[in-house]
Order: sequence, then C-alpha cells, then structure tokens
Amino acid sequence: MRASGRLVARASTRLRRVAGQAWSASVATTDPSARPLPPRRRAGPPMVRHRFGTGPGLPVLAIATLMVVIVAMLGVERVTGMTLLPDRLSAGLRPPPKKFPVLAASRPTSLAIEKIDLRAPVHDVGIAADGTIAVPDAARAQEAGWYDQGPTPGQYGPAVIVGHVDTTSGPAVFHKLRELRSGDRIEVTRTDHSVAVFEVNSVDRFDKDRLPVDQVYGDFSRPSLRLITCGGQWVGGERGYSDNVVVFASLVRARGG
Repeated sequence: MRASGRLVARASTRLRRVAGQAWSASVATTDPSARPLPPRRRAGPPMVRHRFGTGPGLPVLAIATLMVVIVAMLGVERVTGMTLLPDRLSAGLRPPPKKFPVLAASRPTSLAIEKIDLRAPVHDVGIAADGTIAVPDAARAQEAGWYDQGPTPGQYGPAVIVGHVDTTSGPAVFHKLRELRSGDRIEVTRTDHSVAVFEVNSVDRFDKDRLPVDQVYGDFSRPSLRLITCGGQWVGGERGYSDNVVVFASLVRARGG
C-alpha cells in the first residue's frame, strides 16, 4: 500500500506540474482561421456583490461556525472512513455512497458518448514544446488524444483526454462537448478490450489563464476522467478561443476485458 501511495503521489505531482505551466495546460486552437463557436448566452443571473460594514450578529455567526465544523467533519469522514456526525445531524449532507471499480493500467483506444452521438479513436499525446498538454494534429481533428503522462482511464486519478472543437473545414471531435449534462455516460474502450464507463459530474468553462489546476488535475481519490476542449469567444492568434470547456466525470462501472 505504501508503494502504491507513493506512485499515486508522484503521478499527481507530475500532472499538476505539467498542468501549471504555460496556459495552465490549456487546450489551444492554433489555427487563426478556424471557425469560431456560435455565441453562447451566459446562464444565470448577474453576480451580486455583498456590502460589508454591518456585523452579522451572534446568531448568524453561531450558525456559520457550526456549518464550518460540520463541513470539516464531513471531510474527515471522507478521508478516514470514520463516522463522526450523528445520523440525524448529517442527514441530507452526506453524498450517497457510490461504489466504483479500479482498473489496471491500459491505454484507451476509442471513446463513445451516446448523448452527443460521438464515436472517435483515441491516440496518445504528450507534452507540447511550450510545456502544455499537446493536442492532436489538425489532420487528426476527428480523433481525441489521451495525455500519456497521466493515469489511464480506470486507474486512480484523472485520466485526461483532449480534442479540438473545430477546424477550418467544420466541427471537430469535441464540438458538442458543452452539451453534456450531469448523469450522462461516457464509455472508453481500452487496449485490454475492457470498457470503462464514466458518469458526468459537471461541465464547466474556465478562462485559459485561470484554469483551476488542482480541481482539474489534482483529485486522486478515485478513478475519474477529464475531457477538455476549447470554448468561449474566438480571440484569434495562438490562443484561439478564450476558454477551455472541461467535462468532469467519475468511473462507475467496467465491463469486458
């Protein structure tokens, strides 16, 4: 177990180190003539800034302190497996337990997402000259690229698969990635002929200069998957699009192999 823990820690450190370089390991479309995504309406109400200066009062402070303690104890429970909170106090706060398999290392060969009618080959990509995670060549824009310095899909930690959103001739492999929603399924076929089935947790969009490295690359608590492509506004140049679209997914089952 100690040796396994050291390997996980090394993988996590290496992934975060690479992710923190250049554009925080963003996926960039370098072709300045690539077709931009259609404009997208910002969801939700505008942000409300709270005023400060008036004290919240003791009752509010007491409730806030209690919530901090509860959240901290829930965090300890998740790490240690020990039950610290009474059931009636924590009812509705703990996420439902979800078992998951852990698979041996095996490179991905293809990706399928029924929700967006996506079926694509997957090949290995490494580190680009600028220190970011490389993306498939433009000639392979209908293929996805698995970052071969990180976990394989099904191992502990985030397996990272990247792809283009479009090209000069039209949509690319991850053009519809932003349409995914929580609960959608992603299937990754591996070289050992097993299929790792992931469930989408969330789909987020981040400015390429502010990609949250720990959130995207740092969770080694379970087998997970990150699908990354470009999004937001077209700004041109080497940057391409302003943002990255990131799909967060967790392994829920495996079959075959």
